[in-house]
Amino acid sequence: MKQETEKEYLETTPESVNKTNLQDDAEKTSENFAQSDNMSDDAKTDEKIKEKANGKADDSPANDSASEDKNAENVSKERSAEEKYAQLNDAHLRLMAEFDNFRKRTLREKADLIKSGGATVLTNLLPVIDDFERALGTLNATEDITSVVEGVKLIYDKFTGYLSQQGVKAIDAVGQPFDTELFEAIATIPTPDENMIGNVFDCVQTGYTLYDKVLRHAKVVVGE
Repeated sequence: MKQETEKEYLETTPESVNKTNLQDDAEKTSENFAQSDNMSDDAKTDEKIKEKANGKADDSPANDSASEDKNAENVSKERSAEEKYAQLNDAHLRLMAEFDNFRKRTLREKADLIKSGGATVLTNLLPVIDDFERALGTLNATEDITSVVEGVKLIYDKFTGYLSQQGVKAIDAVGQPFDTELFEAIATIPTPDENMIGNVFDCVQTGYTLYDKVLRHAKVVVGE
C-alpha cells in the first residue's frame, strides 16, 4: 500500500505534470504546423489552378481575335499585291502597244519622206530636162556653134547650181594630195615636178559629195 501511494505521488508531482503538458503542446504545435502546411499547399494549388483557368479564359479570345486580324491583314495584303500586279501588267501591255504603234508609224513616215523627197528632187530636175530639149532643137536649126556652146554651158551651170542647193558638190581633185577617202587612182604617171609627186595629176571622172559624205569617188591619175 505504501509503494502504491508513493507511485501515485510521483506520478502526480509537478515535474510529471509539466512534462505531460509539454508533450501535449508539442504534439498540438506539430499538428497545427502540419495543418497549416497542408492548407498552404492546397491554397497554392487552388491559386495555380485558378490562374491557369483565368489565363486560358483570358488568352483564348485574344488569341482568336489576333489570329483573325492576322488572317485578315494577310488577305488584304494579297489582294493589294494582286491589284498592283494587274495595274502594272496593264500599264506594261499598253506601253508595249504604244511603242509598237510608234515604231510602225515612224517607219511609215520615213518611207513616205523618202518617196516625197525623191519626188521633189525629180520635180526640180524637170526644168533642166526642158532646157536640154530646147538646146537639142537649136542644134538642128542653127549653124552658130558659139551660141550652142553658150546655151549648153548655161544649162550646165543651172544644173550644178541646183545640185549645190541640194548639198551636192564636186570634189576638187587636180593638184590635191592623194586621199583614198576621196580619190580612186586608176593610173600613175612620172612627173618632172617634185611638188606633184604623190598628188593628183589629172581627174578622169569627177567625184561628188553630199554634205561632206562621198557620193562617188573621183577617178584620178597620180604623179610619181
